Amino acid sequence: MSIRGGLRSLERQASALPDGAELFRLRPDGRVLRADRAGARELGPQDPDSGLLRFIDEQQYAHYFIGDAATSPERPSNATYKLGLVAPHTAFTPHAHGGEHLVLALGPASCGLYDAHRRRVVAVDLAPGTLIRIPELMPHSFGNRSDNRLAILAANTGYGIDHEDYAITAEVAQQRGEVELAAALREVTSRQRVGTVTVRERLAHRLHRIAAALEDSR
Repeated sequence: MSIRGGLRSLERQASALPDGAELFRLRPDGRVLRADRAGARELGPQDPDSGLLRFIDEQQYAHYFIGDAATSPERPSNATYKLGLVAPHTAFTPHAHGGEHLVLALGPASCGLYDAHRRRVVAVDLAPGTLIRIPELMPHSFGNRSDNRLAILAANTGYGIDHEDYAITAEVAQQRGEVELAAALREVTSRQRVGTVTVRERLAHRLHRIAAALEDSR
């Protein structure tokens, strides 16, 4: 799916924007286009000026809209809001956040949540456009079920990715002596499944791509 039409369309719109305003196009193939008065380009690790940061694991990236990697209770910005780019058929190392966490999946995703009351992991498949809220310190996993890069929008209360409590893994919890949290995270890890895309989802994705191509031709 070519991005040239999308770049041209976005650039035409962005050329009239005031200085400092930006447009972002989140495409059905997981690619993200970014434009301002200076022009349009794809947001990705291939662009040295993209401002992308490592997002917990290798191959995963984050671009901050609100707050930054150093956000913390001692350096607050109320919350952080960022765009995440997740590589095809990969998953983050299971973790828990020190603050509340919301994720909007813009493609087929998977999420595993630890239910402390029932002592079990609940697997949830997320369709494109699904928003999930995860309470603070709830062990969870998150993966990309598709062949394309997955774009997500993630908001966290109080913590940027450089803070020690942003993503607490089983190893970190064990080192801190948080035995129950470490055990729960290991359970999530043992049951983590990236998952696959269904035939129905593939058809819906194909139609979405056609719609996006029509939009790009405006």
